[in-house]
Amino acid sequence: MRIGLYPGTFDPITYGHTDIIKRASAFLDKLVIGVAINRDKGPMFDLEERVAMIENEVTALSAQTGTEIVVHPFENLLIDCAHDVGARVIVRGLRAVADFEYEFQMVGMNRALDDSVETVFLMADARRQAIASKLVKEIARLGGDVSKFVPPAVNDRLMEKLGR
Repeated sequence: MRIGLYPGTFDPITYGHTDIIKRASAFLDKLVIGVAINRDKGPMFDLEERVAMIENEVTALSAQTGTEIVVHPFENLLIDCAHDVGARVIVRGLRAVADFEYEFQMVGMNRALDDSVETVFLMADARRQAIASKLVKEIARLGGDVSKFVPPAVNDRLMEKLGR
């Protein structure tokens, strides 16, 4: 069974994330969405909220793609999380050159820890390249419309979180 791990904070999940999930599902039997706890980032949504939003979005994607998609929170090293879930592949999305520089360093460190786990990069769809959770939250905080960047249920949660 080909198992992949797609890690991130997903604060919140965006159409950029769902695009990567759909495309990764094409070559995996099982995709684990690793939700990083990462207290240092100070997420807008707590872990339970992020997990619930992701589970809501991936249920339909799993049925659509035929790939088993599960959500797995983690707070340990990424490579250890990959071992925990049986993943031999780490899936990462790239939007721009700046992403590549950071990801290049991460791949080097992960390979130094365990060179049997491969990292696969998927370029974000051209229509989704500008979408970043950080920017979505900022636009929403400042009263902008983020409905074209996030699924409807996520947009509703954002508006609720912001008191709108």
